[in-house]
Amino acid sequence: MDRLIDAINAKQNPSVVGLDPTEALVPPQVVASFADEVRDEVESAEEVPAAQLAVAFYEFNRAIIDAVADIVPAVKPQIAMYEALGTNGVDVYAMTCEYAAERGLYVLGDVKRGDIGSTAAAYAHHLSGVAGPDGASYDPWHEDAVTVNPYLGTDGITPFVEAAAAADKDIFALVRTSNPSSSELQELELASGGRVYEHVADLVERWGEATVGERGYSRVGAVVGATHPEEGKALRARMPHTFFLVPGYGAQGGTAADVAGMFDAEGSGAIVNSSRGIIGAWRKSGRYSESMGADEALDLVAESAREAAIDMRDNLRVAVYR
Repeated sequence: MDRLIDAINAKQNPSVVGLDPTEALVPPQVVASFADEVRDEVESAEEVPAAQLAVAFYEFNRAIIDAVADIVPAVKPQIAMYEALGTNGVDVYAMTCEYAAERGLYVLGDVKRGDIGSTAAAYAHHLSGVAGPDGASYDPWHEDAVTVNPYLGTDGITPFVEAAAAADKDIFALVRTSNPSSSELQELELASGGRVYEHVADLVERWGEATVGERGYSRVGAVVGATHPEEGKALRARMPHTFFLVPGYGAQGGTAADVAGMFDAEGSGAIVNSSRGIIGAWRKSGRYSESMGADEALDLVAESAREAAIDMRDNLRVAVYR
C-alpha cells in the first residue's frame, strides 16, 4: 500500500474515480460516432452493437482519465461493465487499465474474485501476470490491486496474498459493503459473539500481518462502505494495519463527514470511491444538448468529471485533513 499512500499524499486527495461506464452514462452521440468504423471492422452485423459500445466506453474513459489525472491518485474500473460486452469489452477493460497506468495513476481493478485452489491461483494472475513461452512475465491486466471476495475463507485468499507480495501489488477484501441488503449476511450475530463482518475484519487484518509496509499498512486492504459510518469508525480501530477502500460516496448517499472516521489520526488509512457522481456528472451539468457533436459531448464529459472530482477532493480535505 505504500505506493498508493504516496500517491494520495502527493495530491493531498484520498479519492478514487470509479470507471463504471454504462450505455446510459455515455452520451449517445459518442456511441453513434463509431458506427461506421466498427461496421467495417467486425465480421458480422450481430457483433456491431457490443463492439460499438466497447469503443465508445474506451474513448469515454480516456476523456475522464485525461481530465482527472492531475487531481486524483487512482482509478477503479469495474470489470463487470466491460465483461457484459463480451471479448470486445474485456479488451477495453485491459486497455483502460493500461492507459490509466501510463498516465501515472494507481489502478484498482474491481473484479471481486473469490474461489479456492487452482481456480483462485488462476484468478490471481490479475496480479502476477502470465508467464510466456520464453519464461518472461507478461501483464495483460495492468492493475495495481484487485478486489476479492473472502467468503471462501483463508485458502481462497492466500493465492491472492502470495501473488500480491510477489508482484508488489495489493488486494482489497470485502468486509462491510455499502449495498442495502448487505446486513442479511454481514450483520448476522455469531454464537461466539460479534457479527460476521467483524469476524471477517479480524481475518483480513491477520491475512495481511506479514506484509505491513513502511507506512504501517499491509497489502491486504478492506472494502468498507461509506453508508456505515459508525461501523467503519469501529473497524478503523479494530484494523490498525488495514487500508480501507470506501465505496458508497455520492450517488449512494455517503458524505465526506460519513467517511472521516475511517481514516487514521494522521488522515491516512483510506481511499474513497465515487463512480457515477463523477463520470455521470455531465448529465446534471445543465450544459448538455442532444444537438452536440461527439467531440463536444466528450469535452462536456471531461469538464464535468473534472469539476466533480475537484469538488469531492475539496470536501474530503476539509473532513479528513483536520
